[in-house]
Amino acid sequence: MASDALVINNRITIAGWELTEQFVLAGGPGGQNVNKVSTAVQLFFNIAGSPALSDRVKENALKLAGRRASKEGVLMIEANRFRSQERNREDARERLKELILAAAAPPPPPRKKTKPTKGSVERRLKEKSGRSEVKKMRGRPGGD
Repeated sequence: MASDALVINNRITIAGWELTEQFVLAGGPGGQNVNKVSTAVQLFFNIAGSPALSDRVKENALKLAGRRASKEGVLMIEANRFRSQERNREDARERLKELILAAAAPPPPPRKKTKPTKGSVERRLKEKSGRSEVKKMRGRPGGD
């Protein structure tokens, strides 16, 4: 169980009881340490059941999580970049924080429809008529 709370921003704070950590053996370089010490961290967070997040943030977070989230809405972040358990733990918490911040970001403003300028419309029509003239010249000569 993760004991300390994770502060995302001034509005969102995830309580320590909502985060569950599991330590597993990591692969890769590290020699004897890798074979003996469980340095990799699996951080579990129930996005769907979290009281700290609004419905919009929950929905966005589940979309961003993709395959890392289960059908029940539980997110699993696995961190094994570093050789020490503590640094992997911090890395997993930081990655969770980044995901929640991205989910909490405001939606982009709606696109404003624009009209082409009068000059651009005239240039386009002039270009079209010029192409038309070129193609007419490719036909058979008329027998006057």
